[in-house]
Amino acid sequence: MPALSTSSNFANPDAAYRMIVEAHRGLSDEASAALDAALVLLLANHIGDLTVLKEALEEAAQTLLNKASAAQ
Repeated sequence: MPALSTSSNFANPDAAYRMIVEAHRGLSDEASAALDAALVLLLANHIGDLTVLKEALEEAAQTLLNKASAAQ
C-alpha cells in the first residue's frame, strides 16, 4: 500500500466535512467521542495497513502538538 495520502481524495471535500459535522450534531461530548472512536476503528480496518495507520497516527499527533504550540 502506498504512503499516507494527506491531500484530499474527495471529489467534494466540503461535502465530506459537512457529513462528519452533521453526524455529530446533537450528540453529547461523550457520544461524539464514541462516534469518533468507532469511525477511526472502522477506517483503520478499511486501510488494513499498519505502516499507513502508524503514519496517520503520527501525523494526527503532530497536528495536535502544533495546535497546542500555536495557542500558547
